[in-house]
Amino acid sequence: MSTENFTSTDVLTTASRFINSTSAPIFLTGKAGTGKTTFLKSLRSITHKSFIVVAPTGIAALNAGGTTIHSQFLLPFGMFIPGRNTHTEFSQINFYTADLLARKHPLNSVRKQVLRSIDLLVIDEVSMLRADLLDAIDHRLKAARGNFKQPFGGVQLLLIGDLFQLPPVVKGEDEKKLKEFYNSPWFFESQALKQSGMVYIELEKIFRQNDRMFIDLLNNLRNNCPTPADIDELNKHYADSESISQIREVITLTTHNYKADDLNQRTLNSLKTPSHTFQALVEGDFPESMYPVLAKLELKEGAQIMFVKNDTEEKTYFNGKIATVKHINGEEITVEMSESGAPYKLKKAVWENKRYTLSSDAQELNEDVIGSFEQYPVKLAWAITVHKSQGLTFDKAIIDVDQAFADGQVYVAMSRLRSLDGLILRRRIQANVISTDKKVANFTTNNHQPDQLIRTIKSRQRDYILEGIDRTFDFEEILREINYATRDTPENSLGDKSMQSVLQQISQAFVKEKSNTHTFRNQLRTLLASGDPAPLLERLQKGSVYYCTLLWAQLKILLQHREEMQHKKRVKTYLACLSDIDQLLFKKLGDVDKVIHLTESILTEKYNFDFSISIQQRTAERLNMIHAIREKNPPPSKKKKKGIKKGKDMPRTHDITFALFKSGKSAAEIAQERELSVGTIESHIVSLIEDDRINILDFVSGNDLAEITQLLVSNPEASLSQLFAMVGGKFSFAKLRAVVAYEQRKTKNESAD
Repeated sequence: MSTENFTSTDVLTTASRFINSTSAPIFLTGKAGTGKTTFLKSLRSITHKSFIVVAPTGIAALNAGGTTIHSQFLLPFGMFIPGRNTHTEFSQINFYTADLLARKHPLNSVRKQVLRSIDLLVIDEVSMLRADLLDAIDHRLKAARGNFKQPFGGVQLLLIGDLFQLPPVVKGEDEKKLKEFYNSPWFFESQALKQSGMVYIELEKIFRQNDRMFIDLLNNLRNNCPTPADIDELNKHYADSESISQIREVITLTTHNYKADDLNQRTLNSLKTPSHTFQALVEGDFPESMYPVLAKLELKEGAQIMFVKNDTEEKTYFNGKIATVKHINGEEITVEMSESGAPYKLKKAVWENKRYTLSSDAQELNEDVIGSFEQYPVKLAWAITVHKSQGLTFDKAIIDVDQAFADGQVYVAMSRLRSLDGLILRRRIQANVISTDKKVANFTTNNHQPDQLIRTIKSRQRDYILEGIDRTFDFEEILREINYATRDTPENSLGDKSMQSVLQQISQAFVKEKSNTHTFRNQLRTLLASGDPAPLLERLQKGSVYYCTLLWAQLKILLQHREEMQHKKRVKTYLACLSDIDQLLFKKLGDVDKVIHLTESILTEKYNFDFSISIQQRTAERLNMIHAIREKNPPPSKKKKKGIKKGKDMPRTHDITFALFKSGKSAAEIAQERELSVGTIESHIVSLIEDDRINILDFVSGNDLAEITQLLVSNPEASLSQLFAMVGGKFSFAKLRAVVAYEQRKTKNESAD
């Protein structure tokens, strides 16, 4: 069918299908209020792919529940020079090249492993992303994954944003040099993205406004074609200074920081009530550039404030809600909500700075909290800049944009409002301050082709199957990593070279398969071209069983070797190499395990991409293997440090999970509130059970505990994966792990007694 008549739900389904069944870069866009943020928040439940979320700025990263681009990819500030340029050509401090990145800013093992583990990279607020920064990301992904053949190292991109809002920032010293490599600073000029191509998907239904006239007016502003009637309609909402001075509980949107700051401070100073200061609690790594509100918040009774995040618990306020401070008593602040006049006692909120890591044993992508910022989630709100208003919604606002200096500023300001009824103009709008970058307009015209989406997805799905076949049944990346680990360098010297014979043994097992895998890939390609899925799926099934057996055998050898090396001295570099090989082997197992199901799902158009059970079984099998190896090779005993109790120095992230869990929230609810994965939260809960901070019965019911315990007693030799298979999905993998951990701790305590 033609997608010209797609509903909003159809477009979202198409977007999720593109993500799950292709590797094509996707630009998900739409006017303000069409649901881009909602789609991002639900992505974890939509896709089978492993992904991380990044954004160009700290505040954008906090709002998206991810981390900054510069932090994740360890990029210096300045302009990236694409291509094969050497560092000697660009010696200025504000330029850097691929050569300089490799020499002065190499990725550590943790970051490399995270980038190797992902299938999808999500970049939010992409309108602020410059083309050169996207090319720097391309280089980092290629280098980390050892894949220079494909753009972005074979990782799919999901780019989310609205180009008709605010443009990327280009400082004066960068502008001239940028023009030598790019037609404009917009992300779509990236050389890597031009090589890969991109699917353009636009969300159409607007949820913020429902006034048809206002929606049409906003569209005209967005497209830089306002009619005289549009300008006249806007200017009907002009109010003089005296009228504006009488208006209460309304925010002013203006163009420059100094204007907003000055208005806020002058109005606060004019209040005759006493001043109160509230200091944020900052812990761990939380840079000042990411502070969501002022660390030192000054408030007075009578101050107008705005909430800067959504209330996920009581749903009392939302990001952009206006209120007035009514009473302050010590740390107790009571405010009155605008519109309703309802009183509300302010509560502090916690923002978390995250870092993506890969767990060593389970090989799961985790979101570790490395810092936190606790403060009242409000800021003075007599004024705010248009730039900082992105993502906010107001029932009423005073708009002051007669000095608009950036493309899209007028549109962004107007689109924050729910309706024209809430518009108050401090100065009349002139048509000459409304502008849209022509390159953006041309890009949109050339790429927004909804009637081509169905045809495009079919073509891209076939490419995805072929890429999956070629990537899955190819062990060259593993062989390269083994060669790197066994290279003869001073920092990699092990003294006893016989240790490296283990890696040579693993290498030889894959070298022997080179001819077989080449033949097997060609057979699969031929079967795919035949158009009959049955023989292809049958061949894939047999091949998957064969290669899974091979991979598990080599992984066991490697894990045994790594465990033996853990307790030796001066082998840190070598252990990091073993960890990298370990990751590649386990990820390859996942690829082999998934390829048949992905291929079948796409070819039969069933689009069932739930791989949770197979992932849990694979993880359980791995953990069981590690447990068995450690039982046979217990680590040498270490002396306990005095004064340190188990759980005493547990990271703050566990404490937050602990507090939320004790308040009665489920793992899924905690994950949603903290914007972490359910797996990460459940791992916290298992650790807390192990440390006797959470009672097992608070996580597992008495009946379930009795049934799982009986299962353990009846099957003492069974692995976690075997137990999971036995219960047939009745109990989650996390509950099984929790009971096993609980029983092991109970046995140790009984032995000690």
